[in-house]
Amino acid sequence: MNTLIVGGTGLIGGHAALHLRSLGHNVTISGRTKPQPPSPLAGFPLIQGNFLNGDITKEHLSAFETVIFAAGADLRHIPASEKDHDAFLLRTNGEAVPAFAARARDAGVAQFIHIGSFYWHAEPSLVVTNAYVRSRKLESGGIVALAQPGFAATSLSPPFLVGDISPTLASPFAGELVEYFQGKLGLAESAPPGGVAFLTLRSLSQAIAGAIANRDAVSGRVLAIADENLTWAQYFNYFRRALNLGEEKLPLVEDHPLVPKAARMGGVGSVFLDTTAEAQALLGNYARNDVYHAVKELVAHRV
Repeated sequence: MNTLIVGGTGLIGGHAALHLRSLGHNVTISGRTKPQPPSPLAGFPLIQGNFLNGDITKEHLSAFETVIFAAGADLRHIPASEKDHDAFLLRTNGEAVPAFAARARDAGVAQFIHIGSFYWHAEPSLVVTNAYVRSRKLESGGIVALAQPGFAATSLSPPFLVGDISPTLASPFAGELVEYFQGKLGLAESAPPGGVAFLTLRSLSQAIAGAIANRDAVSGRVLAIADENLTWAQYFNYFRRALNLGEEKLPLVEDHPLVPKAARMGGVGSVFLDTTAEAQALLGNYARNDVYHAVKELVAHRV
């Protein structure tokens, strides 16, 4: 099966590319920069460019049976020249991504799998107060509305993702947490209040493969998926355990230096999600209770 992963040079898309290739897919990745050795993505066929600029054409898309989209915009992607951040997110996620999915449909692509965000499922009030969350809901809804016979459109909505691929495709936050609990940052140990739902990159890649295998059953569906609901203190203690430091009752700091209040959608509260048995079955019964296993791998890559 010929598969294109838009955003395939990043952590989410790159992990999916490696997983799908291991299952026998002919995978092409797309991104703004070309992966260089020793990146494990360096050997993949590449369409270099930005979908927002029309760099992925209808002719490109016509070569693929499946397109996986893992290139949604968040605050990190807003150009410095952009004055209205909310308008950029709503325009990019809410309008440009569904338009790209429509281009894929018109090019003859059989399946479009979109990777979105779980926040609008877990905390619907954020749709009103947060333009990013609103843009993600519009994005998912606009894509699945395109589903029709011959074109399966699905949106997967994962939470906070855990994992990395290699030293050249690694999670900066995980690296900070390892150094934090090694005492290298010179900061007293603590944790933010509240918590969030977590999912590993491994589980997400398995869910993507499940969506491909169950194309017709997932078409027209937005599926919110997660693994474990953890407080930040519990998640931080996973790193302590993996570093053989044991667990500890960490004091809570509202504006934590590594996870500041402004970066937490739930503020001092928790944003949790319970995945339905139906969603997990539709997505191939992806791995569960995998977060600590992924944290151990993250730590092992760094010590």
